[in-house]
Amino acid sequence: MTERWYKNGLIYEVGVRTYADSNGDGSGDLRGLAGRLDYLAALGVTCLWLLPFYPSPWRDDGYDVSDFYGVHSDLGTLGDFVQLVQAADDRGIRVIVDLVLNHTSDEHPWFQAARAGDPAFRDFYVWADRRPADAESGIVFPGVQKTTWTYDRKARRYYFHRFYDFEPDLNIDNPVVRAEMEKIIGFWAELGVSGFRMDAVPFLIEPAGARGLAPGPEFAHLHAFRQQLSWRHGDVILLGEANVEREEIGDYFGVGGLHMLFNFTVNQRLWLALAREDARPLARALAETAGIPASDQWANFLRNHDEIDLGRLADDERADVFAAFGPDPDMQLYERGIRRRLAPMLDGDRARLELAFSLLLTLPGTPVLYYGDEIGMGEDLSLRERESVRTPMQWTADRNGGFSTARQREFAAPIVSKGPFRYAEVNLADQQQDADSLLNWLHRALRARRQCPEIGEGGWETLPTGNASVLALRFRSGERETIAAHNLAATPRRPNLRLSGSAGALVDVFSDRPYEPAGERVELGPHGYRWLQVRA
Repeated sequence: MTERWYKNGLIYEVGVRTYADSNGDGSGDLRGLAGRLDYLAALGVTCLWLLPFYPSPWRDDGYDVSDFYGVHSDLGTLGDFVQLVQAADDRGIRVIVDLVLNHTSDEHPWFQAARAGDPAFRDFYVWADRRPADAESGIVFPGVQKTTWTYDRKARRYYFHRFYDFEPDLNIDNPVVRAEMEKIIGFWAELGVSGFRMDAVPFLIEPAGARGLAPGPEFAHLHAFRQQLSWRHGDVILLGEANVEREEIGDYFGVGGLHMLFNFTVNQRLWLALAREDARPLARALAETAGIPASDQWANFLRNHDEIDLGRLADDERADVFAAFGPDPDMQLYERGIRRRLAPMLDGDRARLELAFSLLLTLPGTPVLYYGDEIGMGEDLSLRERESVRTPMQWTADRNGGFSTARQREFAAPIVSKGPFRYAEVNLADQQQDADSLLNWLHRALRARRQCPEIGEGGWETLPTGNASVLALRFRSGERETIAAHNLAATPRRPNLRLSGSAGALVDVFSDRPYEPAGERVELGPHGYRWLQVRA
């Protein structure tokens, strides 16, 4: 059913500005991205998620939006955007866009009018005559951000900002603001997008009246967005970014009306499980996040454009993940996250990279892949904060990695040109020619995933294995059944899967190496994985 297209497939996250430059000005653009759609279709991408491309001063990588109805001039035009959406649709690829409604840039005309005293816009934002007592609480970026309330000399009042001081929060309690938000959603839906990745959802639905004193989040506002889409565009979805406690998840799916949520609980426990070579934290996280409505779906990821957030792990758990994957303070961010790319975190170890991707593709939900991870790109830790993982795509070993013909000093972001992950060593063109490359391995893994639609759409359960290092999941949909087993340890394991209730023989669909025909005691090599289908 097209209205549930998001239940299966592959979401590919891309920053337009750092993907492909079509006109040689040093900035990636919509036309450059459109020129790479055949590559994405061949990879198996079914949905393209675009990071912010709107007009912006670009002080927060485009999340400081100054016009919700346009395209940044460096990235193209609205016409280019429509052509991209149409070209993607021709290849069976849907497009979803980042929706940043929690705040605007301080250069947005709304804020400029509000601070000048225009009564039509003053209540678009949250103001206070005196600096609130809790101004230093609820800071999102410790060490970078000092307050959530900043004094504006022109307005002679304090304005609230959950993030940076140049990103004033919009007042969700104002019905005029909510109406404007619905207009923004309707505008982009009319241009053909299939969904919206909603940024910072917990802060978007937070009442503005008395921060910290209000009765609770206003999920009704969020649900209204879904109703609007359901009436006008039945298959357009809302994908929420909400790193929340387990007991809150039901509200975001149910009352809030989101179609999808990123599974931060599973992501953090996945990294803990890999660090400790112990599958039990991941199995517990899967159990904690089970039971969502059948119409909805989790979005699973290994990493994305932000830091890997470990904030909900216990102190000793977070310390173990830091020690394994980000031991240097320069690799860490905000005392809770890791600002590294996937491949360097795993020391470029092919076996562990395959294990991580195999886990991603066989978790209950829809996989999300960050651009460049398919070839094992690295990071640039000399860049500030999260910009370390937002470097240009490495297409070839030629000049500038094939990203742009401009001089490197004109690039929107520096390309990785030094170290073991430099573009001369890690690039797409070389890997396309190498049958054993990570890229071609991932092609095979994604083809295997398409043979097992029950992983994304069916019911699932965790199987007992008798081994703490092994995670085994069984997926069922109708008469179809697939079992995915993963060994997180660096030594071989022979778990007993106890396959009661399975009628038929186990056949390898995908594995790290050839095995003898499987029985209940399945052999797994070091960091090994096997996908097994039950066939009559």
